[in-house]
Amino acid sequence: MLHTHCLRWLMIAAVLFMVGSKVAMADDKASGIALALGSGGAGGLAHIAMLAEFEQRDITPDAIAGTSIGAIIGAMYAAGLSSEEIRDLFDTFGESVLNPFSGLGNNGPGWTDLVRAELGNGGAFDQSGFLDFIGEHFEARSFDELNIPLKVVATNYWDGSSVVFESGDLFTALKASMAVPGLFNPVKRDDQLLIDGGVSNPLPWDLLEGHDYVIAIDVTGVREPNADNEVSALDLLFKTFEVMQQSIISEKMHNGGPDIYIKPDLNGVRLLHFDRVDAVIEQAADASDELGKALDERLAAKSEDAQ
Repeated sequence: MLHTHCLRWLMIAAVLFMVGSKVAMADDKASGIALALGSGGAGGLAHIAMLAEFEQRDITPDAIAGTSIGAIIGAMYAAGLSSEEIRDLFDTFGESVLNPFSGLGNNGPGWTDLVRAELGNGGAFDQSGFLDFIGEHFEARSFDELNIPLKVVATNYWDGSSVVFESGDLFTALKASMAVPGLFNPVKRDDQLLIDGGVSNPLPWDLLEGHDYVIAIDVTGVREPNADNEVSALDLLFKTFEVMQQSIISEKMHNGGPDIYIKPDLNGVRLLHFDRVDAVIEQAADASDELGKALDERLAAKSEDAQ
């Protein structure tokens, strides 16, 4: 009887040891870092350079929150694509794919193959073809299938509130998050009409509360006066949306910012310059170096705490 009792306690102790070991392994694997990827049209290609800094240090974010292009790139990364694979994907688009206003070149799949005109549905284009294209490069179709927890931000047109997706169909969330008003179709869901998340929360670090260390990447760009102090109607339209997003971010910062805020110096990048991935990443070099230094300091501090 005593032997049986002792054996039972030994088995319980073994189970507890195994559970404790798994928890310890999970803690070792956890980076303690959460990453917010902001809205900013083609400026969001700078996010690729930031993800490369994580990879160089073998760091995986514990969670990602993204808006618009930040949601798109965040979803690709959370689904298992590397920064280089994401960069290659945008390279294949060619000059005319995501910039229908440029009239440049015709490399890669055609713009009309990826984004179809639908003038009667609240936007100039339907973004479904583009999402189908990126969906060919990874298997995840729901949030549950992602390797990294992801939150995607859209905006309810009717009341202006943020709508946060973190479960269910991934591509419905992405389609809503990138629905730039007047350009891409809004998404109907129940009694909501969903538009671009940048309208309400262009840099969603506030969705990552509870994580040890929150990094936010602001890709809204900059504007500099030219010689005649004039801008085209198209630039005025797109850059006004940028000004609005920067005002929202500035107001949020007054109420408490992220642990690390990185803003690449992106100038001359239009909303749809997705064919210029190399140029955007080059402009982001100083900012990615800044992020790299912040990550190194984080790793050094974590190492000291462990000793």
